[in-house]
Amino acid sequence: MLSFAEEIYLLALNEDTGKVTAEARDPVLGTVIIGAVLTELSFLKKISTAKERLYILDTEPTKHLILNEVLDIFRESKKTEATIERVLEVLMPHAKRLEELVLAELIRKGILKEIDKKILWIFPDRRYPLINNKEIVSVEIRLRKLLLEGGKPDPKDAALISLLRSSELFSKILSPDELERCEKHIAELSEMCDIGQKIDELVYKIKDFADYPFI
Repeated sequence: MLSFAEEIYLLALNEDTGKVTAEARDPVLGTVIIGAVLTELSFLKKISTAKERLYILDTEPTKHLILNEVLDIFRESKKTEATIERVLEVLMPHAKRLEELVLAELIRKGILKEIDKKILWIFPDRRYPLINNKEIVSVEIRLRKLLLEGGKPDPKDAALISLLRSSELFSKILSPDELERCEKHIAELSEMCDIGQKIDELVYKIKDFADYPFI
């Protein structure tokens, strides 16, 4: 089973080139991956959120390196709560490291493979094409069915929808007409996830203000 961060990373990849799509390039992808990790920790009861605040409940390690990376940061901070915005501010410098851990895990699982190529025989160009796309196809089918048929999602799918909205990756899953038709439903589902809403605000600022201090 894929984690939130792994699902988002796979959706962000162009399956033909193995490169991240323009919509999700840094720092957007790293920001959304932070949101994905926090969401995963929330479902594991490691943290909880209430409106604007995040509460650290348990920093004991899990079986997942990427989650432990964030739990270590929380443990070293010796804090038990903060605003969600402040937590995102603290984690943003670690975004690239978290992204690398997600990629390494997908390669370890055999979902992606690493290929080194060169552009004009000078610049190294590392690509990560899919070995088998069944994992990401499964996610896309599930989300398409949920959005187009107007069903009620489970909490995990609602959280994933909220995170995907921030990265504008629905364009990979839905046609322009479908996306326009589902826009209101996506917005309603996104409101179910406190972390997703804050990530959405942060991504909006990143895209609109070049001098945003978290970059």
